[in-house]
Amino acid sequence: MKPMLPTLSFQSPIQGDWLYEIKYDGFRGILEWTKEDSFLWSRNGKDLMTQFPELKKFLNNKQEEASDLLPLIFDGEITILENENKANFGQLQIRGRMKTKQKIEVASLTRPCKYLVFDILTKNGESTENLIYTKRKELLLSICKKLDFSLIPTVGEGAIIQFVPSISDFHSISEVMKNSMSEGIVAKKSNSKWESGKRTTTWTKIKNWKTVSCFLTAFDQSNGFFYVGVYKNNGEIYSLGNFINGLDSETKSALREAIVRNSHDKNGDIFFLHPSICIDLFFLEWNGEQQLREPFFKEIRFDLHPDDCTYEQFLIADAAFPDEIVITHPDKILWQRDSVTKLDFLRYLRKSSSLILPFLKNRALTVIRAPHGEFGETFYQKNRPDSAPDFVKSYLHESNEMIVCNDLKTLMWLGNQLAIEYHIPFQTINSMFVSEVVFDLDPPSRDDFHLAIKASQILKKILDSFSLIAFVKLSGNKGMQVYIPLPNETFTWDETRVFTEFIAQFMINYDPESFTIERLKKNRGGKLYFDYIQHGEGKTIVAPYSVRNHSNGLVAAPIFWHEIDNNLNPADFTIKHVSQRITLNGDPFSAFFACKEKQPFAKALQMINEGRLI
Repeated sequence: MKPMLPTLSFQSPIQGDWLYEIKYDGFRGILEWTKEDSFLWSRNGKDLMTQFPELKKFLNNKQEEASDLLPLIFDGEITILENENKANFGQLQIRGRMKTKQKIEVASLTRPCKYLVFDILTKNGESTENLIYTKRKELLLSICKKLDFSLIPTVGEGAIIQFVPSISDFHSISEVMKNSMSEGIVAKKSNSKWESGKRTTTWTKIKNWKTVSCFLTAFDQSNGFFYVGVYKNNGEIYSLGNFINGLDSETKSALREAIVRNSHDKNGDIFFLHPSICIDLFFLEWNGEQQLREPFFKEIRFDLHPDDCTYEQFLIADAAFPDEIVITHPDKILWQRDSVTKLDFLRYLRKSSSLILPFLKNRALTVIRAPHGEFGETFYQKNRPDSAPDFVKSYLHESNEMIVCNDLKTLMWLGNQLAIEYHIPFQTINSMFVSEVVFDLDPPSRDDFHLAIKASQILKKILDSFSLIAFVKLSGNKGMQVYIPLPNETFTWDETRVFTEFIAQFMINYDPESFTIERLKKNRGGKLYFDYIQHGEGKTIVAPYSVRNHSNGLVAAPIFWHEIDNNLNPADFTIKHVSQRITLNGDPFSAFFACKEKQPFAKALQMINEGRLI
């Protein structure tokens, strides 16, 4: 059985009876699930299941539960999610190329795949292909509910199979696509039937194109590829690779003749051209190497001079900042180490936006602004300035119009204002209850970071004994912070104080030579300050993924518990390094919000109150 394929469209189909789904960048896979076995068939008929043993294990665990539905055949995409609307195709390719069973097993545990199911082709062995799309979608949803699959794609959700919803509002899903940097959107006619192996116009795909202005540098006569570049630094040409798609025969012929006629050098079949012809290219992604992903010709730019085609402008285009944000002074140096510019900082903020925004949502925000980075004075800002654009929302608290950052536009506006640090309280603006417990592990200096390592490992064992799910991040300076997500609208400050005081007292009793709860630095005697007082009403803590200004631009970076050893060094966690970690390793806090309702915090409190201690 071959998959039904959408037709590429540059026009969004918003007239007529269409429904829209986020398009995920993965391996298309037909999942065949029988009473005896399961298979994941690729577009060319290869069974991919051996590459994704976590999917096989998930299905085996659901076998009995699904017995009255089998055989089932699903249509979907095997992915490695970066956020709930974006898959990381590069990491999936690495996974797909793994050969040894041991490597595959390790990868399946450290960064499990998600099978995003969007259609059903068979139930109980009976074909559903002649049902219209909306009926198939309703049937699929009912099965996903019955089998307790996740009903939306979620990075931190344990369910390997996750349902891809559809909506009728193209504008809203388009905003989601752009903000999340998704691959695109698939538009489906509500009355369309499933047609095996056919590329159809009843399904169309709209790519989330970025656009770069560049100039032609060469033409390869042997294969028809054109090469492009931009200017970087002092007239150096930075290659963006080659392209062939999108050209009509007339334009292709004209460009080929222009390069051959005006070439300054030739190497075999390749003709080289001095920068003179400017064009715009669509592209999907850029991974930092010298080749755009899916480059597609857009148009010749007669109005541009090659000097207008710069690496800096390319970086801005690649970041896909919101249209409302005009980047100012992108080349300003903020941190001397690695010569980090304002554009580097803003690109990091854009890259991590889907990870930091959930922690800022509906919280009264305090930012630290550093108009000159580490080279000048900084100041706190809580109030929404009168000059802020209308999309920047606020919350009235004790006569202060405090900033609330709920969307990408606001985050990037703040970043462009050089709000470097983001500090948040432990509750949302619409709740009096505590959202999470956080312990701050504060050693005397970075040279004493080994004390934070020691404290975090002891604290993890204590929290494990209560069966509490905990997360850890670096402070972005010299310590660590341990988070315990709490069920929403449940626990008061008085209740959480019982817990934090108990844990703090336990820690200093356990190792009084290493830890203290003494507030005054001069009286700490070189010990780690186990700060539980900071977790209180009206207090704030630096948000996960926030940059820290006076720490050489280091990041308050989430880490995995297994990374905590004597080799862990907070000085390594620069903007560049954390960006790479997000791509390669995913988000250590991905399950943070999904686990809130599962936390046995009430049981832990009861044990403490009753003296049934660890």
